[in-house]
Amino acid sequence: MVRSAGIEVSVPSGWDAEIYRREADFAPQSGTPGASRPVVHLGTFPLPQGRGDFGSGAVEIMSADDLLVVLFEYGPESVGTALFARSGVPRVAAADFAPNNMQRPIAGQSGAQYFFNESGRAFCLYVVLGAHARRQELIPEVNHLLAGLTIDPA
Repeated sequence: MVRSAGIEVSVPSGWDAEIYRREADFAPQSGTPGASRPVVHLGTFPLPQGRGDFGSGAVEIMSADDLLVVLFEYGPESVGTALFARSGVPRVAAADFAPNNMQRPIAGQSGAQYFFNESGRAFCLYVVLGAHARRQELIPEVNHLLAGLTIDPA
């Protein structure tokens, strides 16, 4: 179990997990320092230090058996916008995954991205499969993980 910033995830055995806060460089309207936002990384492999918010530095070392799940929180100004209209933590489906959904395509891998709101908070869920060809086998693990995710109200 990991818990921080009002996010709790029941982490399956063998997974690596971290919740950290990404400090905003500035607030767009004022140019002043912005609020920090939680980022959750969950992987079936040891997560490397120095990885990017959406998994750069981690996806490059994934095997065909691996999964990477990223939960990135956006600011309160995003709640109620069309992009975040989906309510509730999504469940993933094989049809949602494609190699061209990756931030940067890596041979054999595929990804899916979901924008949603939960408990008055706006999130992006980004999932990378180590092997697109194995998506039918890997997706149940992701949905099991997501079933153990709790997000507290803002």
